[in-house]
Amino acid sequence: MRISVTDLSVRYGATLAVEALDLAAEPGELVAVVGPNGSGKSSLVKAIAGLVPHLGTIAFDAGSRSSARIGYMPQDTGSRAALTVLEAVLLGRLGRLGLRVDRADLAAAEAVLRGLGLTPLASRYLGELSGGQRQLVFLAQALAAEPDLLLLDEPISALDIRHQLEVMQTVSRLTHELGLTTIVILHDLNIAARFADRIAVMKRGRLICQGEPDTVVEPDMLASVFGVEAALSTAPDGRLAMTPLRAL
Repeated sequence: MRISVTDLSVRYGATLAVEALDLAAEPGELVAVVGPNGSGKSSLVKAIAGLVPHLGTIAFDAGSRSSARIGYMPQDTGSRAALTVLEAVLLGRLGRLGLRVDRADLAAAEAVLRGLGLTPLASRYLGELSGGQRQLVFLAQALAAEPDLLLLDEPISALDIRHQLEVMQTVSRLTHELGLTTIVILHDLNIAARFADRIAVMKRGRLICQGEPDTVVEPDMLASVFGVEAALSTAPDGRLAMTPLRAL
C-alpha cells in the first residue's frame, strides 16, 4: 500500500513537533526515519497511524485510513495490563475478531510468536517480562494484524545486539516478501544503513533529506544534524559503516 504525506504539521499546544513535511513510501519498501531526540519522528508516525491531530494530507492508495490495514508498534511498550503474551498478540487482530477467537486468529498469532521466538513466553504475563521481551511482544502484535502498512517506533531500542539484528532481518524480510510498506524509527544509523531501502532524516520537525543510505549518511549530514564527526567505511559485506569519532 502506497502512502503519501503532504505538508504535514503536528502541534502540541505552542510546540510545533512536525512542520510542513512531505514523505512517501511504497509497497515493498522499508523507510527508516532517523534524527536527534525531539526531532518529531514519533509524532510523524503517530500522525500516520491516526493517533494525533494534524494538518496537511495523509493519503493511502487503499482509500481512507479506516480501510487500510495498519500495524503500529509504539515507543512505550511498558504496559502493565494483566494480559498474557498470546492475549496481547491476539489484540493485534482486534479488527478481525468477533465475539470469540477462532482457529484462524489463533493460528496467525501463534505463527507470529513462533517467527519471533516467543512461543515459550506465550502463557507469561506482560508484567513478568523484561523490557526487551515486551518490545518483541508488541512487534508481534503489530505483525499479527497482517498489515499492509507497518509503523514501528524504535522497535529495537531495548534489545541486545543479536536480537536487534534478528528483528530487523525479520522486518526487512517480511517487508520485501509480503510487499509491506514499512516505516521504522531508528536511532542506530548503522542499523538503518544496513536494513533500510531509504533513509529519511529529520531535525526540529523538518525533513532534512532522504534517499538511499549511501547518499544520505555522509559527513556533512552527520555534522549538521547529529553534531558529530564520523568516519565512513565499507563493511566486509559491502554495507556502509559509520564510526562516530567526536562530538562537535
